[in-house]
Amino acid sequence: MTHLKFTLLLLALFAVPAGARAQSADACKEVTGLNVKGVEITKSELVPSGTTIPAPYPGAPAIGPLPAHCRVDGVINRRKGFGGQEFGIGFALALPQPEAWNGDFMMQGGGGGNGFVAYPTGSSFAGDSPALSRGFAVASTDTGHRAKAGSFDFSFMSDEQAYLDFAFLANAEVAVLAKQIIERYYAKPPAYSYFVGCSTGGREGMILSQRYPAVFNGIVSGDPAMRTGRSNLTIAQWIPVAYNQAAPKDASGKPQTDQLLTDEERKIFMDGLMKRCDARDGVADGMISDPLGCDFDPAVLACKAGQKESCIAPEKIAAIKKAFAGPKNAYGTQIYPGFLYDAGIAEKSPLPGLLALGKNGLFGPYPSAMELDVDKAALHVSDPLVEPASTNLSTFSEGGGKLIFFHGDSDPWFSALDTLEYYKSLAATNGGADQVAQWSRIFLVPGMAHCGGGPALDHFDMLTAVVNWVEKGTPPDSVVATGQAFPGRSRPLCAYPKHAQYSGSGDTQDARNFRCE
Repeated sequence: MTHLKFTLLLLALFAVPAGARAQSADACKEVTGLNVKGVEITKSELVPSGTTIPAPYPGAPAIGPLPAHCRVDGVINRRKGFGGQEFGIGFALALPQPEAWNGDFMMQGGGGGNGFVAYPTGSSFAGDSPALSRGFAVASTDTGHRAKAGSFDFSFMSDEQAYLDFAFLANAEVAVLAKQIIERYYAKPPAYSYFVGCSTGGREGMILSQRYPAVFNGIVSGDPAMRTGRSNLTIAQWIPVAYNQAAPKDASGKPQTDQLLTDEERKIFMDGLMKRCDARDGVADGMISDPLGCDFDPAVLACKAGQKESCIAPEKIAAIKKAFAGPKNAYGTQIYPGFLYDAGIAEKSPLPGLLALGKNGLFGPYPSAMELDVDKAALHVSDPLVEPASTNLSTFSEGGGKLIFFHGDSDPWFSALDTLEYYKSLAATNGGADQVAQWSRIFLVPGMAHCGGGPALDHFDMLTAVVNWVEKGTPPDSVVATGQAFPGRSRPLCAYPKHAQYSGSGDTQDARNFRCE
């Protein structure tokens, strides 16, 4: 069945008035009886109030207790694909009790290569209360395949349809189906629809705004895995090769990439960076609130002739500067943006910062090469089907859509500067910066690694920000953030180009004593 025919069948099926079905005690169970070609509802059951969901990944808190809800699981277009493998777009939908439903729909994004259906709670970047607990109907999806070897199993890409589903088709199809089930269950359609995701989920949000501009009213895209081919080239090849040029060698002459800096040298580097840029917001607090305004030059830490203490060898400084500047081709064109000098770049875990590389990189052992042919390496890394490159969002914006970006300044996987460059490029296509700010904003998160972690305030509520913008017309100038790295502290995350600045009086731990400027 084609995707267009599938969507039309759904629309025809659910055009039938639902009447009292939403109020029936058996309404949840009856969802299992949904009969439409291409859709298989595998389970629908009431989940009792107080249920707690285990942590989705190590180090994360458990989710809950959750309110009573109807959980619906199913598969769209189950089929046999390449190599006889079974494929299909798995999904889950959590429906609050009718009296608790707030009238809206929220879809949560995926992560890595997807491949599993996460519990649809809508907890990411929703502050202290998951979307489901607020009364949203929430959906999630595996985007068309089941992972066999962890979160970064991309073997499914050998099947063309599975690849296309992951690249851009699945989220929109699940959203269409979820909305129709919602309308059948509650006897009315959702008033507003939202999407929130980070990393792969951030990329998915961008894809939805570009290719399906009428599906969601509000989208939050965090640390988007926007140009994975180029970012992977940078972190798996460019940066290690730059470090190899100054790293110590083993007995066989092989560079020890992870040993470029000793712990003492790493401390010298970070002390120099923080001394230069930490207190520019009015408070020396272990955070760099304005990394774009940080004019730190690592060259000031290079040892001078005869100097052996409190400095770093010039060749090591040169390697770091080259690594953080990002790759350029033979014509001097930037292939991928550089990375910010920020408070989290020396963090060793859970995701090592760019100044604290582990024994192996994200993709296995580091290359031992001392040089890199960037032109050759970059020749085939772009993937137009996966990458959300389009900047013409006129249909999305003119339809009232709101799009919020955020990105951790210390993200070692996807540069915050790449997301910022995309945001800036929206201006050229959509009427200028002031016009774009009426429907899209970006927030840079000091110290935050990839979608969380680091010396950062990484706990914040972007869901409320986008809902208030869509439903109340209130644009988010700032969003208050807290985090485990700094207990008792709060700060405003400020919409670009502003950053948090201490007002000069009051408790420096309290966001209310900071302004965006």
